[in-house]
Formats: sequence, C-alpha cells, structure tokens
Amino acid sequence: MIFIYNDYGGTHTTSLAAAYHLNKLPTNRQLTTEEILAVDYFNKLNRSDMGKLIFHGLDENGNPVYTLGRGSSKVVIPALENLSLILQDKYQNAEPIVFSNTSPTVPLIMTIGGFLSRGLKLGFVGDPLLVAGSKQCCANIRELVLHTKQTAAARSGTESVIVIENKNYSA
Repeated sequence: MIFIYNDYGGTHTTSLAAAYHLNKLPTNRQLTTEEILAVDYFNKLNRSDMGKLIFHGLDENGNPVYTLGRGSSKVVIPALENLSLILQDKYQNAEPIVFSNTSPTVPLIMTIGGFLSRGLKLGFVGDPLLVAGSKQCCANIRELVLHTKQTAAARSGTESVIVIENKNYSA
C-alpha cells in the first residue's frame, strides 16, 4: 500500500500527517512549538516543489508514505488516480495507492501564516501563525491519519486506488 497525503502546498498539514502516520509525533497531547518545527519538510517546501511526491518514510507495515502539494488544481488527484490505474493494469501491480486530502484540517490562521511565510517570504510574521494553526488542528490531523489507515485497510481488497476527501475533518 502506498499512502499519499495531499493539500495545496504540501508542506504543513501533509507533513504533520506523514509524521503522525510514521509514529514520529506523540498522539496523546497537543504538539509543542519545537515538535512542530522539527517535523520533516514542515514549512520548508516552495512553489517549485508543488507537484512533486515527497517521500517521508516507511510505516510500521513497510508501506511508503509520501506527501504532495497539488496547488489550486482540481485535476491533479483525478489525473494521478487515472495514471495509477493505467500503470497498475499495464504492469499487473495490485499495490493499493491511497490519496488522503488533508486540506479540510487547515484552519484560517494556518492559511494566512502559510501565505505570509511561504508566499510573501515574511517568516517572522507567518511562522508563529503556522505554529498556532498547527496546534489548533493537530488533533484533527491525528484523527484523519487514523481514519486514512482504517479506510485503506477496509478497502484494500476491493479497490486498487483509494481517494479519501476527508470532508469531516474541518478546522
């Protein structure tokens, strides 16, 4: 199984989701500022990284975990879903691929912080907002990751590509 967490920029909630998925973060409490800033790729990717699959590691079952910044495009995930199905059919590979959207977990303060920090290069203003937003949504991200793993396990025998929109995890 291949897990791909995706959202607009691919550097905030996706990085946190990947870290939770890989058991790199505590799940029994809110994250500290230091823990958030230490997450691999958190607030470190740029516009030029959009569309790139970023490998974060293998989970406890040996499944690779990736993140993806898809920008504002509504066609990236459907295109990747279609490409995945074509490649699976052509190469007789039934490895399930799971696309999990982390966008619904993003609170407004994180959107503003990301725009200021990454978009306008005003990290001194945006970074504290990103950290505050991350603290605000970390419980939702933990739940989203758990839901993603459970959904993938339940559907892996019946579907080779699983797209999870996660609309129930609004910030």
